[in-house]
Amino acid sequence: MSNTKISTGHLTQLTAYEARRALEAGDITSADLVSAYIARITERDADVGAWQHFDADRALAEARASDEMRRDGAAMPPLAGIPVGVKDVIDTEDFPTELGSEVFAGRRPKDNAFVVSALEAAGAIILGKTVTTELAFFGPGKTRNPRDLARTPGGSSSGSAAAVADDQVPLALGTQTAGSVIRPASYCGVIGFKPTFGYTSRTGVLAQSAPLDTIGGYARSVHDVALLFDCISMFDAGDAAMREETKPSLLAALESSDLSPPRLAFVKTPAWPQGDEEMRTAFEAFTGKLGITETPLPAEFDEILRLQQIVQFSDIARNYGPIADANPDRVSAKLKEIIAEGRTFTQAQYTAARTKQNALYALLRPMLTEYDAIVTPAAQGVAPVGLASTGSPMFNGLWTYLEMPCISLPLLEAGGLPIGVQLVGARGDDACLLRASAWLMEQQT
Repeated sequence: MSNTKISTGHLTQLTAYEARRALEAGDITSADLVSAYIARITERDADVGAWQHFDADRALAEARASDEMRRDGAAMPPLAGIPVGVKDVIDTEDFPTELGSEVFAGRRPKDNAFVVSALEAAGAIILGKTVTTELAFFGPGKTRNPRDLARTPGGSSSGSAAAVADDQVPLALGTQTAGSVIRPASYCGVIGFKPTFGYTSRTGVLAQSAPLDTIGGYARSVHDVALLFDCISMFDAGDAAMREETKPSLLAALESSDLSPPRLAFVKTPAWPQGDEEMRTAFEAFTGKLGITETPLPAEFDEILRLQQIVQFSDIARNYGPIADANPDRVSAKLKEIIAEGRTFTQAQYTAARTKQNALYALLRPMLTEYDAIVTPAAQGVAPVGLASTGSPMFNGLWTYLEMPCISLPLLEAGGLPIGVQLVGARGDDACLLRASAWLMEQQT
């Protein structure tokens, strides 16, 4: 045990990386840590509404069991005793998984999703299920933005982003098919990471669009992101998008040597004109301060936002259409509208849009060879006022479509509200992206 004493009030401010070190040193117990988060949730969640299902007694019992194992000298896994939230489209055998839809109220999966089993194997304590929008699409849930309760937290990983941003949990899982991890991270002022497509298993996760769906997560530091994804990204033969290959440790990449200034390209996507003026002004000032000049995209990218929609909306029509047809009074008008639009696309259009994923990515390869990461906005501006919508994924969907890893860093503000800086990396080079992100975060401290 070290001589460091961490106050109870400070426990919910620790990053997961810091909490792990404190647990290893004997400065805190998991019961201390979990109790602090339970108190925070009790204090705040009536206002924020980040949790769909939460079990304080179960979490505290698991924390005490983890502490007992540590006292007995057992070898402890990487996330031992650290609480995590799980988006409510990811199956859990110990909690309902209701998919943000009254159609699935009370649904109880028989098995954990692959990533939940991986979390438990890593010693994590599942605090509960975080709120998702309806079927991880646009229909908002009850969650409010902790930075301003009158504003949306974004979607669809609303509860996960809000819970981490409001110090109710240090880590949380989300999912992204267009902008469902990155946009809420920007709005709530927290780090959100979507790895390369196929990096993490989707077995036991709601399927919206198989060519796009990706597990992502939220954290307070880039080291936390690396720790989390090192624990959940092992190969799963049950997910056809995954490749059986050894991934380098993301945490080791961050710790292996001093961080050096990355080569960054400033990209204005086709969505740039639709961004708020204050966001564009703040972003250009930020890139100017770093000495980053704009690198234009090829003209072929002008159609990319629509290509992403063709894939996503077609798959929504295919996967969610039968649900809406069977339950017309229990799904939102917006979802029915998108299903109808998705049904207008032909198989030829869908196939062409899928083919262009790799073709357009190939056009980016020269830029990705010259630069370590692309710098681009994470959202159109600060979180919109009101809870009737969750904002637009226009600044995110093209990178998801291109299967590239993305991260939103809480580096900008406008009017006291956060605006995320999105970094985008080459496929499979998630470690390089995190190193660039960690360097950029260090410059702001």
